[in-house]
Amino acid sequence: MTAETDAAGSRPRVSEGLEAGTTARLPRMRRIIASRMTESLRIAAQLTAVQEADVTAVAELRNRVKGSFLEVEGAPLSYLPFFIRALVEAGQEFPRFNASIDETGTQVTYHAGVHVGIAVDTPRGLVVPVLRDAQAMSIPEIARGVAALAGRVREGLAGPDELTGSTITLSNIAGAGTLTDTPIINYPEVAILGTGAVVRRPRVVAADDGTESILIRSVCSLPLTYDHRLIDGADAGRFLAAIRRRLEAADFTADLAAYGA
Repeated sequence: MTAETDAAGSRPRVSEGLEAGTTARLPRMRRIIASRMTESLRIAAQLTAVQEADVTAVAELRNRVKGSFLEVEGAPLSYLPFFIRALVEAGQEFPRFNASIDETGTQVTYHAGVHVGIAVDTPRGLVVPVLRDAQAMSIPEIARGVAALAGRVREGLAGPDELTGSTITLSNIAGAGTLTDTPIINYPEVAILGTGAVVRRPRVVAADDGTESILIRSVCSLPLTYDHRLIDGADAGRFLAAIRRRLEAADFTADLAAYGA
């Protein structure tokens, strides 16, 4: 949100269409978001762990296929489907993270399907549509599903069944170049993964023979907020490590073979 001086040069005008120096009622969507976020912070014991992932191999794979993917699918191939796929696989390996705690705080449900909530930025505020049974989806299917959901949300066409029932959430915080954040759990879930901006940075890379070199790599931060009532720090570290290893291996060529991978 950036402020600009109005035509008269007297009072700064905010680019969102709001005027500085005025008082307005908090919009209904913001009141709902505020209520849910405050409730989540009040109930869950929230901590955030962060690891950095080297996504150079994903970036190279994406660069090879994004042209043909756009031609075939009519939509760009972002990093998001890769992050979602890695999150889903980790959720299956570590069921504790694909879970929810009831209102009494005494019962935990470990979900069979991985239904990923995807935070979507809209003019009205943050909305979280649900990509259901993402564990059964390939990278292209995830990309198509996310694009369809985001489009329906931004057009105000998403129904209640598309906005409820997530079991774990991903928040892509990279849109404005943000490197890391501390996302708030989408209660009653117990974990939310943030994905920071992919940036080029010098990193120490070890070769198979143990020698080390400083190379330019594509990296991003992965902040994970988790509910300490169910999940300990060591669990969070292992969960993030599984996501990081999956991204660094970048073995997604089978999913993208049709696009020239």
